Amino acid sequence: MKVKRGAASPPQVRRCYARGMQAREDARVPLLKRLGPGLITGAADDDPSGIATYSQAGTQYGYGLLWSVLLTTPLMVGIQIVSARIGRVTGHGLAANIRDHFPPWLLHGVVALLLVANTINIAADLGAMGNALQLLVGGVSQIYIVFFALLSLTLQIFIPFPRYAPLLKWATLSLLGYVATVFIVRVPWQEATVAALFPRPQFRADYVATLVAVLGTTISPYLFFWQASQEVEEQRATPGHEPLREAPEQAAEHLHRIKVDTWIGMTFSNLVALCIMLTTAATLHVQGIGSIDTAEQAASALRPVAGPFAFALFTAGIIGTGMLAVPVLAGSAAYAVAESRRWPIGLGLTLLEARGFYTILAAATLIGVALDFSGVDPIKALIGSAVVNGVIAVPIMVVMMLLATMPGVMGAFVVRRRLLVLGWISTAVMAAAVVAMFATL
Repeated sequence: MKVKRGAASPPQVRRCYARGMQAREDARVPLLKRLGPGLITGAADDDPSGIATYSQAGTQYGYGLLWSVLLTTPLMVGIQIVSARIGRVTGHGLAANIRDHFPPWLLHGVVALLLVANTINIAADLGAMGNALQLLVGGVSQIYIVFFALLSLTLQIFIPFPRYAPLLKWATLSLLGYVATVFIVRVPWQEATVAALFPRPQFRADYVATLVAVLGTTISPYLFFWQASQEVEEQRATPGHEPLREAPEQAAEHLHRIKVDTWIGMTFSNLVALCIMLTTAATLHVQGIGSIDTAEQAASALRPVAGPFAFALFTAGIIGTGMLAVPVLAGSAAYAVAESRRWPIGLGLTLLEARGFYTILAAATLIGVALDFSGVDPIKALIGSAVVNGVIAVPIMVVMMLLATMPGVMGAFVVRRRLLVLGWISTAVMAAAVVAMFATL
């Protein structure tokens, strides 16, 4: 077997794994400190637009779509571990790897669609955050939209990454509000459990469309780009850490950490989605409310049904998740564009060192603000964004799986066995979802 320079042979990898396992046991690093990119990525998936999707699923179909969250959890874990491993092994994000191993037209097409979809998503999230704060304290939502956008940009541009990353980690706690809300409302747990474990899918256009929306909201392209790039950021920000192809002795520690981090992050993400569905099913659905278009509509509808405390928790969660999701959306777009153009990248660099990267990050956020002021229907824009995300997710996932199995890219760390099967199943499910989406348009 010919091994490229910098790569390790399988026997070397096994020896390195053994040393790394021992080093990890000796280090006894607390679990919370080992959580990072996976936890933040999973939490960012529950952004205000995702809350709206899960709220609509619970409001319209009660407990009839709870099973979809159980389905997507292992699929989401599998594909996100693949993206994280690509970043950690190669020392480059997804766009850089696509640039180096696939035709330019594929790279530029994917990056352009990702940029458009993320910008629309930013607009929807900022709009929901502004409306949510208006519901809580009154005032003018447009002012709040500008405030949240400027706050997000300030944190990303002017706070060094080693200090900014923990802020994102702590921001994930805002999602616990949705877990708490479930215990405030009355949920018929036996009925919900039966519906989740023994589903009865409905083969109607509106049901299939909502199912596709849930899948597309849960498994989104921006999450792939973000987690891979965050693995690179963490590696570059930590003295002594190198890409695993160059430092295979670090493989056991980091591959194990990625697995634990991603399982916890994606399980947490889907637990929150489950709680949102349960809350709206147990309150809004039983009251005969048939449709919820936005997260703030769901919060408003909860107030007379579940009480002011549940309303406040649900609404505050929209703001908290938005403050986490907007930087992830803008950041993943900036990583993709900058890597495709070979610009200096990373939140670990200063504004002067990575002007192009920060320009894209700021442009995506500010254009999102402009869309909120333009009179564009945010719901229609969000539907368009979901369609774009669903379409581009499949080729990106195919490309990721191909990259993850290339020895020329991953060296001795190509994905195998269970992760390989799980990644391709996730890709196939998303492809089926896209086909179903177009069939029901």
